[in-house]
Amino acid sequence: MVAPILSDLLTEILIPVCAVIGILFSFLQWYLVSLVKVTPEPPQSSKKNGGYNETLIEEEEGLNDQNVVIKCAEIQNAISEGATSFLYTEYQYVGIFMVAFAILIFLFLGSVESFSTKSQPCTYNKDQSCKPALATAIFSTVSFVLGAVTSVISGFLGMKIATYANARTTLEARKGVGKAFITAFRSGAVMGFLLAANGLLVLFIVINLFKIYYGDDWEGLFESITGYGLGGSSMALFGRVGGGIYTKAADVGADLVGKVERNIPEDDPRNPAVIADNVGDNVGDIAGMGSDLFGSYAEASCAALVVASISSFGINHEFTAMLYPLLISSMGILVCLITTLFATDIFEIKAVDQIEPALKKQLIISTALMTVGIALVSWLALPPSFTIFNFGSQKVVKNWELFFCVAIGLWAGLVIGFVTEYYTSNAYSPVQDVADSCRTGAATNVIFGLALGYKSVIIPIFAIAVSIFVSFSLAAMYGIAVAALGMLSTIATGLAIDAYGPISDNAGGIAEMAGMSHRIRERTDALDAAGNTTAAIGKGFAIGSAALVSLALFGAFVSRASISTVDVLTPKVFIGLIVGAMLPYWFSAMTMKSVGSAALKMVEEVRRQFNEIPGLMEGTAKPDYATCVKISTDASLKEMIPPGALVMLTPLIVGTFFGVETLSGVLAGSLVSGVQIAISASNTGGAWDNAKKYIEAGVSEHARSLGPKGSDPHKAAVIGDTIGDPLKDTSGPSLNILIKLMAVESLVFAPFFARHGGLLFKIF
Repeated sequence: MVAPILSDLLTEILIPVCAVIGILFSFLQWYLVSLVKVTPEPPQSSKKNGGYNETLIEEEEGLNDQNVVIKCAEIQNAISEGATSFLYTEYQYVGIFMVAFAILIFLFLGSVESFSTKSQPCTYNKDQSCKPALATAIFSTVSFVLGAVTSVISGFLGMKIATYANARTTLEARKGVGKAFITAFRSGAVMGFLLAANGLLVLFIVINLFKIYYGDDWEGLFESITGYGLGGSSMALFGRVGGGIYTKAADVGADLVGKVERNIPEDDPRNPAVIADNVGDNVGDIAGMGSDLFGSYAEASCAALVVASISSFGINHEFTAMLYPLLISSMGILVCLITTLFATDIFEIKAVDQIEPALKKQLIISTALMTVGIALVSWLALPPSFTIFNFGSQKVVKNWELFFCVAIGLWAGLVIGFVTEYYTSNAYSPVQDVADSCRTGAATNVIFGLALGYKSVIIPIFAIAVSIFVSFSLAAMYGIAVAALGMLSTIATGLAIDAYGPISDNAGGIAEMAGMSHRIRERTDALDAAGNTTAAIGKGFAIGSAALVSLALFGAFVSRASISTVDVLTPKVFIGLIVGAMLPYWFSAMTMKSVGSAALKMVEEVRRQFNEIPGLMEGTAKPDYATCVKISTDASLKEMIPPGALVMLTPLIVGTFFGVETLSGVLAGSLVSGVQIAISASNTGGAWDNAKKYIEAGVSEHARSLGPKGSDPHKAAVIGDTIGDPLKDTSGPSLNILIKLMAVESLVFAPFFARHGGLLFKIF
C-alpha cells in the first residue's frame, strides 16, 4: 500500500493546532462582545476610538438615558442567575445518573470474560491476541465519563455566553440593526468554536492516552473510544428534554394568559412568566442544543473510527489515514473561521431585510469552502487505494470515493437546511398560507400547520436516502459514517447560526422589559424572526446527521455483534422492528404531556397573580417572577427522568432478554420512524411560530389584513404557536438524540449482548 502524503508526525501536530486555533478564535469573539458595556457611562457617548467616531445613530431613542442601561443589566442578571441555578440543579441529577451508568458499563463489559485479565483472541482476527475484555470495560467507562463531562461543559459554556450577550445585543440595537446582528452572531460563534474545538481536542487526547496502553491493539482501542459518544449523547438527552420542558412550560404559560387572555405584548414586564420564558431560551435552545450537536459529532467520529480500526487503516496501523475523521473536523474549524469573518467583518448589514440572506450566505460559503477542504484532506491524508470493512469482507476503495462520501453528506445537509428554511420562513408561501388560515380560527391554523410539517419531510428524506445509497455504494458503512461527519464538518458555523436565534429572542425580551422604544423592539424582532428560521435549519441539520450517524453506528453494532444479515422476515427481528418504530411515539407522548402538565401549572399561577396582585395590570405593582421560575424548574427536573429512562433502558432490556437480532430490529424501526416525526414536529412548530410573527410584523399588505396584534387571526396564530412550542423545542429535537443514543449504547454493550444476550429465547 502507498503511504499518504501527510506524515503521522504532521497529523499529530495539525489536529491539536487547529483545535487550539478554534478555542483562541472563540476567545477573540468573546473579547469583542465584551467591549459592549452594560454599565452606565458618562454622558459623552460620542467618543473617539482609534480615529473612529462611534456616534449613536438615532438620538431620539433615549440613548443617553442611563436608566435603560441599568434596567438591561438588572434583567440580564436575573436571566443569568435563573439559567445558572437551573443548570447546576440539573447537572446534580445528571451527575448521579452518570456515575450509576458508568458503573453499569464497567459491570456489563467486564462480565463478558468474567473480569479476566488475560489476553483474548481479537474479534475480527482470531489469529491475533488483543487486550482483555476487562481493559475494554475500564477504558469504555473512562471515555464515557469524559464524553459526558465534555458535553455538560459545552452546554454550560454556551448558556454563559448567551446570557452574557443578550443585553449587549439589546443595547447595540440602539445604534442600528447591523451592530446588534454582529454582537448576537459573534456570541453564537463563541459557542460554536468552543464546542467544535473542545470536542476535537478531547477526543484526540483520549485516543493518544489510550494508545499508550493498547499499543498495536487498535481494534480494542477504538472499541473503547465509543464510550465517548455514549457519554456525550446521554447528557444531551437530559439537557434537551429537561431544558425543552422548562422553556416551553414558561413560554406556553406566558403566551396563553398574557397575549390571548390579557392582550398584553410578548415579554411585557407585567407578565409573571416572562423571566422564566427568557431563562428557558438559554437552558433549552442553547445548553440543550450545544450538548446535542456535540453528541452527534462525537458519535459520528466514533462510528467512523470503529469501522476504520477493522479496515486496512487499523490492520496496517496507518495513523494518519485512521484519523481522517478528525482531520475533516480540523479542516472544518479553519473553514468556519474564514466563513465567520464574512458575517462579522466583510459584509455589513444595514437593513432588516439583509439579516436572513447574511445567515444563509454563511451556510453556502462554509459548504463551498468545506468541499475544497475535504478534497485537500482526502488527497493528503489517505493512500490512493485501501480496503474498508464491509460485513465480514474487505472492500477496495479509492481516496476520491471517500471524498464523494463526505461531500455528499455536506451538500445533503445544505439541501435539508434550505428545504427547512422554505417551509419555516415567513418569506415563502407555505408559512404565509398557514398565517392566512388563521382568518377562520385556530382549528384551520392547526390543520394547515400539521399538513405543512408532514409535507416538509419528503425532500429531506430523499436527500438522506440518496446520501446513504451513494456513500454505502462507495465505501460501505465507513462511507455513511464520514457522510455524517461531512454534514457536521461545519458545526462551528451551524452552531453560531443556531445560538444566534435564542440570543436575539432574549434581546427582544430585554428591550420590552426595559421599556425601550418600539423601533428597538422592531429591530430585535427582525433579528429574532431570522433566528427562528435558522434555528429550524439547525434542527434540520441535527436530525439529518442523526439519521446518518445512527445508521453508521447500527452498521458497527451489527458487525461487532457478529450478525451476518438482519432478516426482516425473521420473527425475532420483525417484533423488534415494530416495537422500535413505536418508541418515538411513546417518547413524544411523554415529553408533550410533560410540557402540557407544567404549562397547566404555569397558566394557573400567572392567572392567579393577575387576579390577586392589585395594580399588576396597571404596572404599579411587580409580579412574583420567582414562583414561575420554580414551577418550570421543578417540572422539568421531575419530568425529564421517565423519557430519559425509556431511551437508556430499552437497548439494555432488549439486548439482555431478547438478543442482538431483536435489538437490531428495534434500532432500525426507531431510526426509520424517529427521523420522520422529528422533521415533521420541528417544521410544524417553526411554521406556526413564524406565521404568528408574520402577522405581528405586518410588513406586507396581506399580513396587515390579518393583524394587528390582538385581532382574532392573531389570537388564532398565538394558539397555533403555543401548540407548536413543545413540538419544535422539546419532542422534535429530542427525537434525534433518541435514535442515535440507542444505537451508540447498543454498540458499546455489543460484546455483552453477543455473549450473554437473548436470555428469554435461551430459556424457552
